[in-house]
Amino acid sequence: MKFGIDRLLSEPALRKPLAGRRVALLAHPASVTRGLVHSLDALAALGELRLSAAFGPQHGLRGDKQDNMVESPDFTDPVHGIPIFSLYGSVRRPTAAMMDTFDVLLVDLQDLGCRVYTFVTTLRYVLEACAQHRKSLWVLDRPNPIGRPIEGLALQPGAESFVGAAPMPMRHGMTLGELARWFVHSLKLDVDCQVVSLEGWNPHVGPGFGWPLGERTWVNPSPNAPNLFMARCYPGTVMLEGTTLSEGRGTTRPLELFGAPDLDVAALLGVMRAQSPAWLRGCQPRPCWFEPTFHKHAGRLCAGVQLHVEDPAHYDHRAFRPWRALALLFKALRQLRPDYPLWRDFPYEYEHERLAIDVINGGEALRRWVDDPAATAQDLEAMAAADEAVWQGSREPFLIY
Repeated sequence: MKFGIDRLLSEPALRKPLAGRRVALLAHPASVTRGLVHSLDALAALGELRLSAAFGPQHGLRGDKQDNMVESPDFTDPVHGIPIFSLYGSVRRPTAAMMDTFDVLLVDLQDLGCRVYTFVTTLRYVLEACAQHRKSLWVLDRPNPIGRPIEGLALQPGAESFVGAAPMPMRHGMTLGELARWFVHSLKLDVDCQVVSLEGWNPHVGPGFGWPLGERTWVNPSPNAPNLFMARCYPGTVMLEGTTLSEGRGTTRPLELFGAPDLDVAALLGVMRAQSPAWLRGCQPRPCWFEPTFHKHAGRLCAGVQLHVEDPAHYDHRAFRPWRALALLFKALRQLRPDYPLWRDFPYEYEHERLAIDVINGGEALRRWVDDPAATAQDLEAMAAADEAVWQGSREPFLIY
């Protein structure tokens, strides 16, 4: 199969409309060709494109920033001599001066298929800026590594943030090219938006179910996204960022495991299985111990669980629902220890008023469900299923593959 960048490089007819126009690139470390050449270098090597600028999203163009809310500065690329603008520094949206540096913006970002992953929000922001400044935007499409399934509550009106760009569920099941088409329609943008589509992508086929496992090398799109298996867990485990539980940052398997020094893992798993065994299908939860070298509980031994989704013996793509699995964890912990200090109160992605868990989930519903002793798994299932059905219909006209 071919990604959008590889098609643009190998098919001169696709590049023809770029002749004589100033071209900018929005990219990150996973923006590489099949041969693992960074897209900026590969485009520059063509010689025929007039590269005038580049942009980096959260974690930077080269991926140097480890954690959230660690900003990247603007700089001049030492090899190509063009300005590199940060969209996760002094600004989140490109300024008028930045927009004046190009005619066409190529967007080549590897997404994880989750609303909270900030590249989705950055895509919206640059689309809006291109519409305002009459610039063209081309998405060089890449696979959604976790495929087509939909899961989670929809972001509520008024709950928008840098980790919540639009009223979609946690797991959206679209590529960035498809999301660009949806944004243009839903935001009523008057913008020249084109998608250089994938060739040969089938998100329903295993063992990758979205990622061409065995065909393409995985390159971290952000420092704590080390493999496909993290991506599969992420629509659930990202919620751990809004809690006092470790999400495994500071270990070699971040966002595939969770834990804390004071957890009774056997009791937790027992309650989870008793409350809603269906929400644990599709993966193999394994009790484990780990000691983070940095971040939450650094240097302390944590009792935890790793969610194994690596092989067909333990992973069922259609059954695995990570958002529900982690919601069930929070509910079980609240049942076992009603006074456990679960929700972490700290500035999260520049939101200072709302609890991080509410910012992540795009509203208060998940937290209120966890904290309500009378609320059942069926109650959350009913809310989520309704939102998922709405999104299924909303995204359908914009699917390319």
